[in-house]
Amino acid sequence: MNMLGNILNYQHFPIYAIMVLFLGSFLIAAFGENRAVRNVLALLSITAALGFAVALVKPVLLEGEIISYWMGAREPAGGYAIGIALEVDALSLFFALLVATAVFVSGVYSIQYMNRDHNEKEYYTLYLLLCGGVMGMVLSGDLFNMFIMVEILTFAAVALTAFRNTVRGAVEAAFKYLVVGCMGSTCILVGTAILYAQTHTLNLAQLAQLVPGEVNTATKLAFALLFVGFGTKAFIVPFHPLAADAHGAAPASISVIISGVLTKSGIYGIIRITYFLFQSMGLGTVQFLLVFIGSLSMFVCVTMALAQHDFKRLLAFHSISQIGYVLTAVGLCTALGVSAGLYHAINHTLFKGLLFLAAGAVLHETGTTDLNKLGGLAKKMPHTTVLFLIGAFSISGVPPFNGFASKWMIYQASYQKAVESGNIGFLLVTIIALVTSVLTLASFVKVSHSVFFGQLPPELENVREVSWGMRFAMGIFALLCIITGLFPNLVTAYLTEPAAAAVFSVKPYIEAMGFDGSAAAALEGGSFQCVGAWDPVSWLLVLCIALLAITIVAVAGKYDNVSRCRLSTVEDKYQLFYGGEKQELSQLGGDDLFWGFKHNWRAYFNYMHRLHSGIVNDYALWAVVDLALVTLFSLIVL
Repeated sequence: MNMLGNILNYQHFPIYAIMVLFLGSFLIAAFGENRAVRNVLALLSITAALGFAVALVKPVLLEGEIISYWMGAREPAGGYAIGIALEVDALSLFFALLVATAVFVSGVYSIQYMNRDHNEKEYYTLYLLLCGGVMGMVLSGDLFNMFIMVEILTFAAVALTAFRNTVRGAVEAAFKYLVVGCMGSTCILVGTAILYAQTHTLNLAQLAQLVPGEVNTATKLAFALLFVGFGTKAFIVPFHPLAADAHGAAPASISVIISGVLTKSGIYGIIRITYFLFQSMGLGTVQFLLVFIGSLSMFVCVTMALAQHDFKRLLAFHSISQIGYVLTAVGLCTALGVSAGLYHAINHTLFKGLLFLAAGAVLHETGTTDLNKLGGLAKKMPHTTVLFLIGAFSISGVPPFNGFASKWMIYQASYQKAVESGNIGFLLVTIIALVTSVLTLASFVKVSHSVFFGQLPPELENVREVSWGMRFAMGIFALLCIITGLFPNLVTAYLTEPAAAAVFSVKPYIEAMGFDGSAAAALEGGSFQCVGAWDPVSWLLVLCIALLAITIVAVAGKYDNVSRCRLSTVEDKYQLFYGGEKQELSQLGGDDLFWGFKHNWRAYFNYMHRLHSGIVNDYALWAVVDLALVTLFSLIVL
């Protein structure tokens, strides 16, 4: 009984949550020839991982316990920790719950989504390897072990991007991901090596104890390397083209993991190095770095989405735009800002997962994601249409869905930061966030009409609704989008606020491993108090700012009437049909909606088109330039 009780001790659950995924990958590789066997093994693995993560909610999130788990000698001579350790605080568990939820839903979806593919055994082997790598990264208490997990998840993601190698561009996308992803991993490795040379330890808690007292050129370089390395995993600007290529080629179930989970591992790494290892978030310049890159990612990626003709590539750019919200909110370095960012991280995992699964359903039944070849699918796929619209409303910030609640918190947090700091730049962040939200809504109006409404092309007459298993998986995400939107107070009280409080609690994190945390910098995050998403005065304020944002977009998209009239003389699709015997619905193509906006902004879009060449050498050069700029920044301001 004592042995059984020890095995079932919740302090072992973090390692169980990681190993059950790796074990499932190994068992499927060894015994997964039979489809039923591999499906059972995959379901058992992802269900167990979710169960172990959920079982830690009470002690860690609700009671504030920090679990430290050692797998080796703790303190050799000299007092430096060398054993591999897991350390699970509320922040780690928060991200682990996101990982486990997305993995479970995506795994359920995969059972019927992947049944037309060959090599399912290899798919599930790589799938569980990817999931185990992300889970291991967010639960690790060792910087080098984080790097090992980053390597595992990177190579698994590359292989899964090229899994459907007959799809046009799949191998090319995987190669680009491999090159830039390896550059990011190398940055993490070199940064880790520099810190080890300075401190003689790899334990995150002990590094957090020692690194802030070792501020020199070497540690500043390590900061830049680690920041850029984890930035590649989050796909933030300038690494956003990789997300579009990977999402466009990978199966939809893998897009859920890359978008909803892998990007969060990058955000998690950035939080750990800025708030914990270097404890640099007290510097206004570091806050500026995160807010600037987050705001740039928000705006650039939403405008890139407007120019896309492919369903999944459009969703990929929107994914990084929403990650920009998360990074911006975290960069505010306030309790409300961090809580809002983490809330949006939850919502991003849910609505983006739902949207990618809906895109996968469309591809599964029609064989294409080209917006110009789709239309009228609401007649053939009514359930998928409804589920997609829930995701579209959520990502666009339409109440009462979850995107509205977290975006409203981000608006308030940035506005409060502007008032408290006296820096009008944070008010500009609020406006950028609202303009981005308006453009997001505009983009999904385009997608909804291009895919689900309008005229059904003759070649899609035989399309049917997807299987119940795929609809069930989408339904889980849709239900969670509604619940987390209707009950924001419960989400913040039980999930985001404990995790946000952990972000500002560096000292307990250090002391949980047995080290002295008295020298840890104390960050005052302030209050979590939000005026409330449903407060009437708040609604009036957000309505006024939203009208300003809509006005900006409308003015920017004003039609050039002369050019438009000239174009109508040569293209029949722009002519209105008033009479005659034949009546036909005009199909809205990928280029039609918001033509005026793109026309008036044509200089910007032409520049972005030239900049996004699709050449891997250019993307690698972006990574080098980004590293140089962040290194220069850190040398000056840290």
